[in-house]
Amino acid sequence: MENDRFSGLLDNTGLLTGFYVYLLESLVDGLWYTGYTNNLKKRLMQHNSGYNLSTKRRAPFKVIYCEICINESDAIAREKYLKSGMGKRYLKNRLKDYISNKERKTDNGTI
Repeated sequence: MENDRFSGLLDNTGLLTGFYVYLLESLVDGLWYTGYTNNLKKRLMQHNSGYNLSTKRRAPFKVIYCEICINESDAIAREKYLKSGMGKRYLKNRLKDYISNKERKTDNGTI
């Protein structure tokens, strides 16, 4: 059954649950912020409303990448990895089309 692959991530309504490791991009300066949470929508609202001191001056943000983990310790480890040099290289490679399209729009003067 298809849902068996996701059974650890689905709540009783069929929605994904767990811990999100996310990458935000500031719409002010284009810099990235990596974090984790169990409620991505709420956490993005907190970042955009200035709740987080480390991102307060760079809001608003948009989510450009996320992963989901079943348990919190895996999410913390993944966040730590993505913040490392190797993790940053991984993200740049993983998001190469996004980065390329963004640079192309900038070069054309559309951003």
